[in-house]
Amino acid sequence: MKQKKSILVIILVVVMAGCERAKLSTEDFIIVDVTKNYPKKELILQDFMDVEYIVLDNADEFITQGNVRVIGKNFIIVTNLLRTNDGDILFFDRTGKGLRKINRLGQGGQEYTYITGIALDEENNEIFINDHYIKRILVYDLDGTFKRSLRHKEGVSYVNIYCFDKENLLCQDQDYDVDNRRNSFFIVSKQNGNINKEVEIPFKKKISTTVIVQDGDMINSITPQDILIRPFQNTWILMEPSSDTLFQYLPDHSLHPFIVRTPSVQSMDPAVFLFPGILTDRYYFMQTIKKEFDFSTMSGFSSSDLMFDMQEQTIFDFQVFNDDYTNKKTVNMFRDAVNVEIATWQRINAYQLVDALEKGELKGRLKEIAATLDAEDNPVIMLIKHKK
Repeated sequence: MKQKKSILVIILVVVMAGCERAKLSTEDFIIVDVTKNYPKKELILQDFMDVEYIVLDNADEFITQGNVRVIGKNFIIVTNLLRTNDGDILFFDRTGKGLRKINRLGQGGQEYTYITGIALDEENNEIFINDHYIKRILVYDLDGTFKRSLRHKEGVSYVNIYCFDKENLLCQDQDYDVDNRRNSFFIVSKQNGNINKEVEIPFKKKISTTVIVQDGDMINSITPQDILIRPFQNTWILMEPSSDTLFQYLPDHSLHPFIVRTPSVQSMDPAVFLFPGILTDRYYFMQTIKKEFDFSTMSGFSSSDLMFDMQEQTIFDFQVFNDDYTNKKTVNMFRDAVNVEIATWQRINAYQLVDALEKGELKGRLKEIAATLDAEDNPVIMLIKHKK
């Protein structure tokens, strides 16, 4: 039955590839031609999303580079940037007040060597720290006391982890071994790390997003900052780079086509991938990225920003602007996914706000905040929230 459905999807892609307007099919998924030039459209963020600014506590023990890892009902959890790797995990409340700092960096069995991802379970008072170098998820209470360790599935390296439900995590494998066809998404027990479900997304041949170039004895590799999992209306959108379909994954573990791209990624060289961005009731933001990178100039991964407008039933090449700036400040619609309340977040450095204030480029709430800041203060965190 699954094979018949995938064949139907391929037929629909062929039939609709020449259509000028992208419309929902009877199966309620969208067709996107990743090679096409679409009309341009500008949007104001505040017209379709709520914006909240969080001023982080500037006490000495809470000085941070402001890399938000997870946001819950009561907590904002922040680390320094990945390259710092100092092991600090800072807890702030939702107003930005500093609460505590934990650090379990080390080589012991109850410690992490690197923070790849964090998931927060406030109901059970637990935090999950993913370390893909040692292929384990370390579980602590919210005071940093070790509780247990969950091993990654053998042969798999989890890179992103999310709370799927009360009992399980949703984990993503980013070890794309093109010679080993396997699943990328796993439903993992929070208690013992057992795999309760492997999400089977159909594709013909495994395709990696990583560009690898060998120069003599030197091997260079680089992977675009791709996000393959997006929460959407109490479901999850999953993107397998080797598949032509982005799927909607429901709490009952059923899988439904959501967006279909054309031409097939299997037919393109270099491949062009279609990654999901922020998803709202009206707008579905997407980004194409070409698998092409020049290591001599350290440039590549050319991209285009696309948006499907549910109301107009049309795809646009878009720009989104923050209305709290006077100079058309663009907003990144492809940052980290958060939850069903908060679509994503962005960090605004204090020195940037101070400079923008001096140049008269701010207004509204952001102008008020900037007037209270020093250039050396913690970053301000902008939450981009779904309208209620």
